[in-house]
Amino acid sequence: MAELVTGVAAPDFTAITDGGASVKLSDYLGQKVILYFYPKDDTPG
Repeated sequence: MAELVTGVAAPDFTAITDGGASVKLSDYLGQKVILYFYPKDDTPG
């Protein structure tokens, strides 16, 4: 997997929502999207 770099377009991916639906990044083509990652989500830290 390639490293993500600031200013470079993210590769298309599919994710599952908390409601169980499947969403692709390409579904939002032409729109602004913010991706937020929780590196310590669900950890005691």
